[in-house]
Amino acid sequence: MLSVIIPTEGVEQTAVATLAALVPGAAAGVIREVLLVDRTRNGVIERVADVAGCRFITFEGHSQGAALAAGALQARSPWLMFLPAGAVLETGWIEETTQFIQAVASSGRDRAAVFRYARSPYADTTFRDIVWTVARKLGGPLGDQGLLIARDHYDRIGGYPPQARHSEARLLRRLGRSSRTMLRSRIVMVG
Repeated sequence: MLSVIIPTEGVEQTAVATLAALVPGAAAGVIREVLLVDRTRNGVIERVADVAGCRFITFEGHSQGAALAAGALQARSPWLMFLPAGAVLETGWIEETTQFIQAVASSGRDRAAVFRYARSPYADTTFRDIVWTVARKLGGPLGDQGLLIARDHYDRIGGYPPQARHSEARLLRRLGRSSRTMLRSRIVMVG
């Protein structure tokens, strides 16, 4: 049902945290494949992918958008889930994701979903965190909230622009508020 695309930026710990949170989804049959996308050639993420049973994808470019676009290009499922490395989905995401996909399929309307952002309970609050919280309230979701979207909808709106700065924000703006759903399930960033 789902291809999960995770740009890793060569950091093993955050990638492993995200993979661990996805195990229940794989066991439930919701996740068909996980793609770890990395531009570094140090072999660390390639070994993580091998041990975890994921696909390892390399890409050319230096932007997050290039990594996301490369993963989407290689994904095989009709639904795509983009998650940043270090994103941990809280309990309940499997059922809610399944319900969202079924609702979109039965309605015939193009919709995408983002997860509700939650700060890690162990993180110290800084002024920067307060600014980002205000930005989320005023401007809508940010790229670190993940994205769940049908592949055909993703292709129709042009996907992630590989060379653009802030490609995640650009795609979310192209989706607009009217075709974007905020799921109840929360996403917590670790690491």
